[in-house]
Amino acid sequence: MGEMDRLQVSRSGEFSYSIDLEKDFSHLGERIGQCREKGGKVCIVTDTNVEPLYGETVKEELKKFFSKVTVFVMRAGEENKQLSTVQALYTHLIHHNFERRDLLVALGGGVVGDLTGFAAATYLRGIDFVQVPTTLLSQVDSSIGGKTGVDFDSYKNMVGAFHQPKLVYMNLRTLNTLDEKQFACGMAEILKHGLLRDEAYYQWLKDHRESILEKDMDVLREMIFRSCQIKADVVEQDPMEKGLRALLNLGHTIGHAVEKKLNFQMLHGQCVALGCVAAAFLSYKRGLIDAAAVDEIRATNRIFQLPVQLEADLSTEELLEATKKDKKMSQGRIRFILLRRIGEAFADTTVTEEEICAAIDSLKGAL
Repeated sequence: MGEMDRLQVSRSGEFSYSIDLEKDFSHLGERIGQCREKGGKVCIVTDTNVEPLYGETVKEELKKFFSKVTVFVMRAGEENKQLSTVQALYTHLIHHNFERRDLLVALGGGVVGDLTGFAAATYLRGIDFVQVPTTLLSQVDSSIGGKTGVDFDSYKNMVGAFHQPKLVYMNLRTLNTLDEKQFACGMAEILKHGLLRDEAYYQWLKDHRESILEKDMDVLREMIFRSCQIKADVVEQDPMEKGLRALLNLGHTIGHAVEKKLNFQMLHGQCVALGCVAAAFLSYKRGLIDAAAVDEIRATNRIFQLPVQLEADLSTEELLEATKKDKKMSQGRIRFILLRRIGEAFADTTVTEEEICAAIDSLKGAL
């Protein structure tokens, strides 16, 4: 494989797996066989959007390497990322006599990956699973790092576990079936990586905007590889999110609040994009970055068809209350990710309610 075709994610004595960037599914079974015991049963977990596109191809590939291949299809959409869906998956696995040596394969976007990972972490106290992400957002973010979970009472990822995959396998050609909104959602997480860790990469994204939007496969491969590098580097240093990994939550505190209050009618990446604009505004108000940097972040969002303003009729107070119920609280205080500059983020627990309200108001065009 070429130097931009595989990345290794590892932490001594804890986990080691590769991220493979491929152009089809033809090596999936072979790669799974290289990283775990061969044989046994495999369950492909997918959703109603992805199964008609890739379900049969992946099933036929895995049948060459496993004694039994079953498929569990959940309804697509964040609203189905619930314990009831996990329960239905448990029932499927029990009915087909899945044992601890068997395997789950998550074929789909972030919802499928998070839910499958959580089921794998908890079924029989833990079985192996493989991530096969089919959206840009899941390829550069949720499939890497072992954070699994489901939503509970509309609180995002409130129930979950850390459970690292055995392999992350990406068929980059699946990006050709994404609509513009889904592709833009992936770009929100990619821009976030540049904002929090790599100013040169953020500039590279702007410089290559035309090729990215045209889905030039060579440029996409380079982009996805760099974003995966950033995510993998952070995960290796802090797999359980005790410090450094919290920086990956840039844009998520207010973003998750918007997502929750709109009952997931706005896509995750769009909410993260708004959250990053709000975090930039708050950083500006604290004198950390200048107004030009905030304008640049807004302009870059627009380039990649991401929102900079909250159009929904949500009150500042209800969004503030939603941020207080976020799982990223630290000793009763909101742990907010701010920017020292484009390319350098840090966690802060001194952000006041007044500051958060001002950041929310800035999204509504009030400031």
